[in-house]
Amino acid sequence: MNPWFSPGTRVLVTGGAGFIGGCLVRCLLQETEAYVFNLDKLGYASDCTSINALSINDRHILLPVNLTNLEATKAAVKESNPDVVMHLAAESHVDRSIDGPEAFIDSNVKGTFNLLESVREHWEALSQERQEHFRFHHISTDEVFGSLGSQGSFSETTAYDPCSPYSASKAASDHLVRAWHRTYGLPIVITNCSNNYGPWQFPEKLIPVVILKALAGEPIPLYGDGENIRDWLFVEDHVEGLLLAVTAGKIGETYCIGGYGERTNKKVVETICTILDELRPQEVSYSSLITKVKDRPGHDRRYAINSQKISNELGWKPRHNFEIGIRNTVIWYINNLDWCEKIGIKSGYQGNRIGTLD
Repeated sequence: MNPWFSPGTRVLVTGGAGFIGGCLVRCLLQETEAYVFNLDKLGYASDCTSINALSINDRHILLPVNLTNLEATKAAVKESNPDVVMHLAAESHVDRSIDGPEAFIDSNVKGTFNLLESVREHWEALSQERQEHFRFHHISTDEVFGSLGSQGSFSETTAYDPCSPYSASKAASDHLVRAWHRTYGLPIVITNCSNNYGPWQFPEKLIPVVILKALAGEPIPLYGDGENIRDWLFVEDHVEGLLLAVTAGKIGETYCIGGYGERTNKKVVETICTILDELRPQEVSYSSLITKVKDRPGHDRRYAINSQKISNELGWKPRHNFEIGIRNTVIWYINNLDWCEKIGIKSGYQGNRIGTLD
């Protein structure tokens, strides 16, 4: 057991009621003896069902706080008294950032600033021993790097070139975290990941949208020509990389985490349809529902991550290839349609298209 997650360690996870954050919280509760303080504003995509279902959740403390509120953030940091902070809280849907960019600036930029200031105040007051073991881990995205051509991949040295309000707000938060390390000495680690997928993802992202539209017999939207490429990373593999980075990564360093799962959006949609044809057969293939729609404004053409640094230095590699991960994900959604319906009702999201500028 490493010193960060020894019994009694206090971990503050922001955004722990979200998709990736929820997976991280479950892992911490199941695999360590740490106390997990879950700071989440409980927005439209937040849900603690997967955490509450665990038999081991007495070490989970939910802090319903919005990071845009500085005083509430300071109070939450004081209450949690963390040894480790893992910052995932963010508005993350590109289409929503096109329709309403201000919310992304508030949450991702101002929220990160408020957290950094609150954590810096906490860290500076710690004993020397606790300071030496303290880590602030900022979890970010490969979208800050912009769009790739047909060749090459993103790495830790790739220049930032964000294309959407979402990715620009995440780029800004990355820069803030680095500045707080270089100016104030805050011990930070940053990770940039590729597109995550898996169980419990809010049904506005591509993969759950396709599954749910297909099962409902509705048109499956495919943006533009469908040839945009993403590097798909199973969420559990990502969480394993996060835990390695925060416990074994070097202070001040960045680690890129990718799934080695490059697929065009069209191929992803077709693969899901093929799996559904097998698991829930009907007279006509689900692929007949695929419908090309107007492309997203500023749609990045290709993402791909070079994960050699985290693999070589920390020994990380994904355990799930895309074929295994996507099949497991489709099966999970088939078996959890009631959850999808409930969170759709709670959030008010019913699969409608957003971010078109129409």
